[in-house]
This record gives sequence, structure tokens and C-alpha cells, in this order.
Amino acid sequence: MQVISKDQTPTDDQSPNGRRVITGLGASGGIVIGRAFVLDRQYIDVSRKQIQPANIPDETERLHKGVAESIEQLKRLKSQSANVGGAASEELGFLMDAYVHMLTQSRLVRGAEELIKTRNMNAVHAVSEVIDEIANQFSGIDDRYIAARASDIREVGLRLMRCLLGETDRAFETAAKGTILIAEEVSPADMARFQPGQVSAFVTALGGAEGHTAIMARSLGIPAILGAADIIRGISGGDVIIVDGGRGEAILRPTDDDLAHYTQRREDWLAARAKLASLRDVPSATRDGVEIDLHANIELPIELAAALENGATGIGLLRSEFMFMNKDYLPDEDEQYAELADIVTRMEGKPVTIRTLDIGGEKLAVALQAEMGSGPNPALGLRGIRLSLRKPELLEAQMAAILRVSLLGPVRVLIPMVVSVHEMSRARQIYQSVAKRLREQGHAIPDELPPLGAMIEIPAAALTIDALARESDFFAIGTNDLTQYTLAIDRTDDQVAGLYDPLHPSVLRLIRDVIKTSRERNIPISVCGEMAGDPRYTPLFIGFGLRNLSMSSVSLLPVKQRLRRLDTRNSEQQAARVMEQWDSARIAMMLDDFNDLA
Repeated sequence: MQVISKDQTPTDDQSPNGRRVITGLGASGGIVIGRAFVLDRQYIDVSRKQIQPANIPDETERLHKGVAESIEQLKRLKSQSANVGGAASEELGFLMDAYVHMLTQSRLVRGAEELIKTRNMNAVHAVSEVIDEIANQFSGIDDRYIAARASDIREVGLRLMRCLLGETDRAFETAAKGTILIAEEVSPADMARFQPGQVSAFVTALGGAEGHTAIMARSLGIPAILGAADIIRGISGGDVIIVDGGRGEAILRPTDDDLAHYTQRREDWLAARAKLASLRDVPSATRDGVEIDLHANIELPIELAAALENGATGIGLLRSEFMFMNKDYLPDEDEQYAELADIVTRMEGKPVTIRTLDIGGEKLAVALQAEMGSGPNPALGLRGIRLSLRKPELLEAQMAAILRVSLLGPVRVLIPMVVSVHEMSRARQIYQSVAKRLREQGHAIPDELPPLGAMIEIPAAALTIDALARESDFFAIGTNDLTQYTLAIDRTDDQVAGLYDPLHPSVLRLIRDVIKTSRERNIPISVCGEMAGDPRYTPLFIGFGLRNLSMSSVSLLPVKQRLRRLDTRNSEQQAARVMEQWDSARIAMMLDDFNDLA
């Protein structure tokens, strides 16, 4: 990670008047001192093409959907700006309101509609033309206020065009190594484009600490602050900035005292990491000798090295969505085989659990979205096994690739978003049919097929775990979605993300009961959500009887450190006392007290 020395730091901005402290949600810990790279959104490659008269209604509807998406983004930004406080919050709120007004039956939208209908332009081209027309008219008026309005129109129009194209900003690809990325939002697809060492930290105006971007940041070990709405004001590329991902604090144009203080804190942080690294090769077992498997969750192949460096004994969750990100086509069986073969081979005999496609919500595949859309509520819509059974050719290609790669090392197949026994029965039928087809085609696959398991992340699945046990070889509890669906809280929604509470008694009871039933049925079970990677919860899981945890690579050593201080019997007693409580605040206090003592 990049560190700026004092002689590199601009001297004219080091006064208290230039210094700003920006707060947000600490999504991924770590301290970085570096220079800001502000995402450039000013260039969009506009496709200019004529549409057929019969397609005019569809193109007009596409325009209006883009407008609706743009307005929703602006409303989220306004909501997030409320956290800034003071005059800045009011200023940002007024600006977002003005931008929304520009998209509501404005000349921009009306003009684009007219060009689509009368000149058969595609929507993006039409918006681009109207923006240029308005800007040219304003450019001849010698008035600073009107000039500012022209800039606002261009900003709103560019936002609309990006929504219409369904593109993420790619300007960060030109960023220097070790840059601190500043953006309105960073998506998982954006992060899939990061090159090793390119982005040392990032700060965004939108996002929540439990969202998928935050999870990926923790897994990659990239310090990150999300939901820092005030970051969009008054920052320029090249500005020196300090990012403290643990505290959720960024200091723009720091003083010399700031630089000295945070340089020391960064050194202390690195020393603590080095101390943890000494645990890499020691057993992951409790004080009384109970062994616990610690596996890694992998989002992108780039994370594999960190998982092995931190002593992962397997991959408990390989999210296969990475093979579909940033592609305008669906990868076939051979392409998926090549991607998976590389990972399984590099694991050198350690087990790999591969989850089949779970596209939806934050995790979008361009090819599928273009074909099927995203639905009004992607988190509750066509995703996971629902999508795979709607388009079985997707599942067949994935299963075939996994079966072929199983000759290279031990693998398991994990089915996401399971609700019913019927879904698992149908998945198993497809699994066996694919195996039969591969054998007929002359492909070598194992005589005994790799285990096929269900992900328990929906309350309905947790409540019918005994029935699902009939069709499942193993279970993996996804605590992120299980918490979200149990509490009816979207963890990516800035307005309610603070209410997301994995210690709610209802969530804990579901987890406890699933583990209990699985152990009674002698079915292997793991927890692979973010709770697994938090040492605070480790005694609870051990007390519930769990013996396999899968987490972000960066969490492996802290959890191992916590495990080695625990006694199984004491953890069981503490878990029993916790489950007698009905208040999550009381539960949190009991866990903290136990962790302080044990």
C-alpha cells in the first residue's frame, strides 16, 4: 500500500482551513495514506444507431426506466447525505432535489422522447444530443449562475446515460498503483476489474457495511469506507487523503500532525498483522483439543493467494458469479471448466465448495440482465436456484464443468436460495442427468459424484431443515441473507442498513436449530456468512456445536486466535445462556463480557 512521505505532500493545503474529516461506515479495516483518484464520469462512448419504427415504444420505455433508476440513485444519495450533518447536509440535499427535478418531465427527458419518436434515435444518443443542445444554448449567456446550471444538466444527463447503458465507470483502470479510489459507488463488478495493488483503499458516497462490496473489500484486504456522502464535495484527483477503514474516517488534506499520527498507527496495525501471521501453521483447535475447520470464502480468483497465506484448510464458498461478471455473453462449459480448474489445482488437494450461480441484487450479469431484466425487487426475485431451474441450461453447464474439474481435487456443489425439497430434488435430477451425459460423451468423472448440498439462507429452508435433509448431502448457512430475510431488512439500503442485526434472537434460533438438526442427522454443516468471520461470534458457534466456519481470508487468523483461547464446554454453557435472552442488546453485552474473560 502506498504511503506519502512529508516531502511528497503538498504544502499549500496543509492548513487547518483546508483539512476535512469525512465519516462513513467502516467497511474494511486498515490504514492507508495516499493520493486520491476521483472517478472520472465525464466520458461515455455513445452508440449512435437508428432504431426500427416498431421498436420506438420499447426504446421510449427504456428511457423512462433509465430515468426512474437515475432518480432512485439520487434519492439514495440524498438519504445518505443526511448523515453528513450541518450545512453540508442541507446543501447536498438541495442539490439532489434539484437533480431529481431535472429528470421529472423536464426539457431533457421531453427532448429525448421527441428525438426517439421523430428521428428514430436510440435512447442514449437522444439524451446525448439534448445535453449538447442545452449546454450550447447556455454557453452564450454570460451569467455564472446559468453556467452552473448547464454543468448540472450535463451531470444529470451523464448519470442517465450510464443507467441506460448499464455500464459501470471504468476510468479507474487508468489509476496508478496504490491509488485511493474516490467514487459515488463501487460495485462488485467494478472490484472484479481491480488489478493487484492498483487500489490501496476506496471511499464511496453510497453503500452499507454489510453489502457485497464491503464483503469483497474485507476479503481482498482493501481498507474501505462506504456511505460517506460528503466525500463527493471538494475533492480533486491527487489530493492527499488518509483512510482509516476500521473507524470509518477519512482525512482530506491532512496536517503534518495527522500524517505523523496515522503513520504510527499504520505501523502498529501492520505489526499486529505480522503477529497474527505467526498463527498460520498452528492447529485451529480449542483449548480442550476440539478441531475446527477454517475455510475461506472466495469471490474472485485473485483472493486465493490470501486464503492460502492465511492458512485456509479449504474453500467453504466459491461464488461462481465471478465467471459471469463484466461479460456480455454467458460462459460455456469449457470456459467455466478452465476457470474452476485453475482454482482447484492451486488448492492442492484441499476441498473446494462451489456455489452455483446466484445472480441478483448487487451481483449482476450483463448478459442475463439484458435478456431477463432484474425485476422490481431483485433480492426477492429470480435468482439462485429459481433462475437455474427457469434456465436449466445454465445449471447444466455449471454442473458439467464442476463434475469434470472434480478429478483435479475434492469439490462439493452448493445450491443457493433453496426454499423447498422439490428444488433440491430437481437439482439432483439435473446433476445426475449431466453426469450421465458426460459419461456418454467420454468425459472422465468420478464414479461417486461430489456431494450436492443446500445453502440455508431463507427462513423457510431453516424451518424445514429436516425435510431438506432428505435430498442434501451437506448444508451451508448463509448468515447474511438469512438475517436479511428474517428481519425484512435490505442490508444494502442506506436507510435501514443500521437496523441489520445478526444477534436478533430469531436469527440465532434459526442458526442454532439448523446446526442441531444437521448434527442429529449426521449431515456436515458449515456457516459461511459474515458472522463466521467475526471473532466476537466464534464462542457462540462453537457452543452451538458447529465445527466448520468459512469466512473472508482476512478473518481467518483473528478467528483462529480466538478459537485457541476457547474451551468447548464453557462455550456451550455461554451459548445456552444467550439463547435464554430475548433482547439483542443484552445478547451483545453477554458476548462481549464472555469474550473479555475467555
